[in-house]
Amino acid sequence: MREVEVTRFVSAPPAVVERALTPASVVEYEGSFEVRDVEETEVGHTVTAGARGLTIRLDFEEREDGLFYRQRGESGPFDAMETEITVAPRDEGCRVTGRSSVSLGLPISGLTDRVAAWKRRGELRRALDALAEDV
Repeated sequence: MREVEVTRFVSAPPAVVERALTPASVVEYEGSFEVRDVEETEVGHTVTAGARGLTIRLDFEEREDGLFYRQRGESGPFDAMETEITVAPRDEGCRVTGRSSVSLGLPISGLTDRVAAWKRRGELRRALDALAEDV
């Protein structure tokens, strides 16, 4: 598995940013999939999303300082993917950090997981940029 991290300053109070970070909005902010369904579970929410014939299910848990989510099963583009988005007060706004671990589970994992991490980093950058614009 490869890990990536993206951080962005958002000029809005942490409470405003945390309200904007819903399971559905995170998937929309990332820009790779369209949300098809959001289901409440005992521990959080499950988002079903899709794009070009591919369906992914993401299990979300709220954390004290943000959100944690992971791809459920093998139905998505990754063999395994989990992500944590944290919000911390800073100056006149907050610092939002997205950390993700990904694996494609393919041969030559040194190369294929690097490509997966590159794609994931782009999704996280898009998500944090969209969040900053939204709030």
